[in-house]
Amino acid sequence: MPFQVDFIQKLYGTLRPDGQRQYRQALLYLPRKQGKTFLAAGLGLYHLVADGKPGGEVYMAAGSRDQASICFNQARDFVRSSKTLSKRLRVIEYSKRIIDTKTGSVLKALAADGGLAHGLNPTAIIADELHIWEGKRGRELWEALQTGFGAREEPLLLIISTAGYDRASIFYELYEHAKRVAADPSLDPSFLPVLYEAGPDDDWQDPATWYKANPALGTFRSLDDMQALADRAKESAALENSFRRLYLNQWTQSETAWIPADRWDACGQAVDPEALRGRECYAGLDLSTTTDLSAFVLVFPSDDDPPNYDVLPFFWLPEARATGDRRDIADYRAWARAGHIKLLPGDVLDQRAIKADIQDLAGMYRIKEIAFDRWNACQLAVELGEEGATMVSTGMGYASLSAPSKTLEEWVLSSRLRHGGHPVLRWNAQNVTLEQDAAGNIKPSKARSKDRIDGVVALVLAISRAMLREKKSVYRERGLVVI
Repeated sequence: MPFQVDFIQKLYGTLRPDGQRQYRQALLYLPRKQGKTFLAAGLGLYHLVADGKPGGEVYMAAGSRDQASICFNQARDFVRSSKTLSKRLRVIEYSKRIIDTKTGSVLKALAADGGLAHGLNPTAIIADELHIWEGKRGRELWEALQTGFGAREEPLLLIISTAGYDRASIFYELYEHAKRVAADPSLDPSFLPVLYEAGPDDDWQDPATWYKANPALGTFRSLDDMQALADRAKESAALENSFRRLYLNQWTQSETAWIPADRWDACGQAVDPEALRGRECYAGLDLSTTTDLSAFVLVFPSDDDPPNYDVLPFFWLPEARATGDRRDIADYRAWARAGHIKLLPGDVLDQRAIKADIQDLAGMYRIKEIAFDRWNACQLAVELGEEGATMVSTGMGYASLSAPSKTLEEWVLSSRLRHGGHPVLRWNAQNVTLEQDAAGNIKPSKARSKDRIDGVVALVLAISRAMLREKKSVYRERGLVVI
């Protein structure tokens, strides 16, 4: 690609009067799907075999073992696909190393979560996705890599990364330095900043902005795919945030509002609990600690292809919590009178009453599985399991909640969800603030949301089980093939 040629010519072709490379550090700042991994792997192999440095040490460094493996595996595949390289280089898979048998140089994958990296003597370091080098370990690895260059004559630290959101991070410090050097190269002549990004005032929906930030748009990155992503981003603040950061390279905030009220309300068609009797469904249980709102949500897949989903939510609250000086008191009392929430006697949560209600619901509907927060509902989950319910212990981190959260968003935006306009669930939905990590994973945040979101959390837990129903096996469609 022309942008790759331009970058490589600048990085390796700009020389000092003594003939050595001018640039000792470089930042190639690119959005997703611009061929970063291929370029990083190729340059890593160049430094291993063609940099003229016997006994060289080349490191492919990343914030996690998985990320480090991605770049290393691409370099490994390049070696295996080349007769010349495969004769000269020895790949040691288990330790993520490639050894040049001719010069004794080594290429190795390093990860911030893999322990300290002191005692290194690198000739070249390729730091991948620096925006996800999080916490103390990420900073320790970064400092160890930077301080390891002292004994080398012509070292290179190359950072290839997408934008992040943490403005207290290592990468944001480097990005700010790169912006200053781009404006005035004399500030740091040994640093090469190559920055592809949309400006703060650019129209994020304009294809001209997409081309500005994505030099590989139309090749590595499909224009049709970019248009589809932008169309979806118009419907959701969370998706707009992700689109701006991942595909336009704009720094964003980690906290975002979620589903627009009008799109949520568009899914408010009536749901008839009686018509759902005997139907298969999946459940999510979000149990409060002792004194606050608890939620149990049933999700019923239809027989359509793809299926639509009916939602029945149930809420409980200790009666004492519905009186006092809370600003939403009137809503709780009104919702209780209308049958949208059940007030339990006393000032603490009566799990026995909730258990009895869930058992009654299990008699009305075929509840296949109940996903629950493993930290807050253990005893109730044990008791329900002993009564014959299939309980699924679920973590509350990104690994468990990101996929069903994105699925909920997708079902709402595509009008595949029907929630009957339940007022408590709607209130919860409008309260939700998302947390988002550097990789674009999302989850509802109880700590950061403006008020209760228990019903939405229970809905996401239920969807975590219901969504698995859509994963069809090829053998269901065509059966087994007899050979």
